[in-house]
Amino acid sequence: MIIHLQKHHLITAQLARRATFWRRLHNGPDTIEELIDRHLVKEKPSYDDDENELLTRQRLTSTRREALGLYRDILRATRFFMWPDSRGVLWRDILRENARKEFEEAQFEKDHEVITRLLIGGRDAVQAALDKLAEKQRDQIEKDRSGRS
Repeated sequence: MIIHLQKHHLITAQLARRATFWRRLHNGPDTIEELIDRHLVKEKPSYDDDENELLTRQRLTSTRREALGLYRDILRATRFFMWPDSRGVLWRDILRENARKEFEEAQFEKDHEVITRLLIGGRDAVQAALDKLAEKQRDQIEKDRSGRS
């Protein structure tokens, strides 16, 4: 009888270990949503939504400031384009009109990467136009000097 009890005790212990194994194995999520939630990387919890809002506002303010600065630089640069095109319209006015149109088209852009690309492209275009204008004026001055000599 004791041997029978010992066998029973061993079998019970083995079953208990297997049950523990299966319980540990199944202690996972009960639904697919829980499984996904448990294994996906989550954003760190934001303890202060005001801080995120402040950062967003600062970013928007800085890009707005940069955009306005670029627009002012374009207006200043167009002062040097005083000759008319084939229709008799001053290049200054054409450039200003095109700049305004492009700024109005990009007015509601929300993607910061796109905004940054537009600002960089605009700065590069203004600088390239001014460099080309300065080069042409230097060439004209050289022609005038060589013609007088």
